[in-house]
Amino acid sequence: MKKSLMLYLFLLAILMNIFTYMFYSREVKFEKERYDKTTKRLRDSISTVSTKLAESNYFSLENNENAQNYFDNSASGGKVILFEKLIPVVTEKLLDLNANPNGNPYTGQDKIGPNKFIINKVKILNHRWIIADYSNGELWGEVLLKYFVDDKENITFEVNQTWLYQK
Repeated sequence: MKKSLMLYLFLLAILMNIFTYMFYSREVKFEKERYDKTTKRLRDSISTVSTKLAESNYFSLENNENAQNYFDNSASGGKVILFEKLIPVVTEKLLDLNANPNGNPYTGQDKIGPNKFIINKVKILNHRWIIADYSNGELWGEVLLKYFVDDKENITFEVNQTWLYQK
């Protein structure tokens, strides 16, 4: 009886080892497949986000070679203006006009009540156009501006169209 009990315990131990081995080997396989699926999904997500970013930046001075070439006047004996340095200068000059007591004049809106309209965000689309978001804290709008850079690197703006959203 003692021998049969030992035999049963030995067989039980062998079965436990087999089941444990099978469980852990399948768990490793399952985890590897899950890791591969997650990695593939993340790569697809990164690819999708990169594509969307490239599409959204299609209209930007940074990605438009024709607009960048506009500032290269070296062929005609003019001065070369680097667009990498021009973008922050134009943005800063436009945002500096927010200090005006009546608000930024390039929002196309007069001061309504105690709050003045100021420009919040600026996107330079190409060598001629800027789109900007403005608000006075209660009302929001967008403006399409023309900008000009002369040979002396003076920057002037002109309001083309403005839109004020309803409350």
